[in-house]
Amino acid sequence: MFDIGFAELLLIGVVGLLVVGPEQLPGAVRNALAWTNRFRRSFDQIRTEVRRELHNDEIMQKLKAESQELEQQVRETTQSVEREIAAIGTEASVSLQTASTTTESPSPPSDQAPSLERNISPQKTHE
Repeated sequence: MFDIGFAELLLIGVVGLLVVGPEQLPGAVRNALAWTNRFRRSFDQIRTEVRRELHNDEIMQKLKAESQELEQQVRETTQSVEREIAAIGTEASVSLQTASTTTESPSPPSDQAPSLERNISPQKTHE
């Protein structure tokens, strides 16, 4: 990790022995190792969180792209359905107009009119 050789470690040990003293050197080494391990664990946690966030961002980008794709498909489908409805509406109005112009007939003779009214009149119900 730091590219420290045996000579450097020996130099650090001698300086530590002179500065701290032989009685407190094992405790100081343990303390330094504990701090190094804490630093390493926190660095690993940060790295894991960054990787997780990058992965989440990647997933969010994929979801966003898929949602835009789906949205576009829905728009296209809606437009095609609207065009079909408009075409059916125009066909229906044209067919109604042609049917009304071709089926227009003269009014029924006056002697048949009362018979039509009799058939249409409501019947009395017995309660």
